[in-house]
Amino acid sequence: MQEFESHEIIEGDDTKGMILLADHAMNRLPESYGSLGLDASAFKRHIAYDIGIEGLTRQLASRLGVPAVLSCFSRLLIDPNRGEDDPTLIMKISDGAIIPGNYPISDEEWQHRLNRFHRPYHHAVDQAISKVAAKAGNAPLVLSLHSYTPAWKGTPRPWHAAVLWDTDHRAVHPLIAHLREAGDILVGDNEPYDGALKNDTMYRHCMMRGIPHALLEVRQDLIGDDNGIAAWVDRLAPIFETLNDRPELHHYSIFPSRTGPYPSEP
Repeated sequence: MQEFESHEIIEGDDTKGMILLADHAMNRLPESYGSLGLDASAFKRHIAYDIGIEGLTRQLASRLGVPAVLSCFSRLLIDPNRGEDDPTLIMKISDGAIIPGNYPISDEEWQHRLNRFHRPYHHAVDQAISKVAAKAGNAPLVLSLHSYTPAWKGTPRPWHAAVLWDTDHRAVHPLIAHLREAGDILVGDNEPYDGALKNDTMYRHCMMRGIPHALLEVRQDLIGDDNGIAAWVDRLAPIFETLNDRPELHHYSIFPSRTGPYPSEP
């Protein structure tokens, strides 16, 4: 039986100085976990993965010729965009769905999921970012891709896309400006939720290292099929290229986090 991979690396031209990340790209589980006690329909929902993001990331990486790292496991198993000490790392209930395979859970199983899935993914992200930095000879531009539901608990989310961030504005402000320039979409700034989350992917790999970055969310109904993905690739690819051409987005500079001091700070 082929071993279940925690991540996939899409190779690209590291000298371009850009890398794409997709924390919630897939809805897969190893066979040994079955369906975590859930109905199969749960794995078609946002609780299992970010709908449309795998296709969007693959096509953008191909169009731009840059590397990407994709998580291969469902966030129902363990969420790679959470810190190891985050109580929502392994969810017992997600958007009303009780996850029998996650409760009760032993300390041994918790550590197994960290060691087998979460940590290898982050090790791959760390290595890929370092490789791009070494080949490009300066700080890479890191762009993380996610999607969100059109409504939450009955409240519509009008934004077509949104940019989440903490305090490092270098890539964020020009990204928002370029997205709004066409005038045909509503772009959220730290909507529908705040981008400052201690020990998440951007905090861990970019904020703490002073690497320019942005997390882009696209509403999932806009990228739920091939035509939608293609349209957003056409929209985003030239914007990402323009950002990557900005010299100020290839310098290291550590910004303070709104979540509090970094672990090495007093």
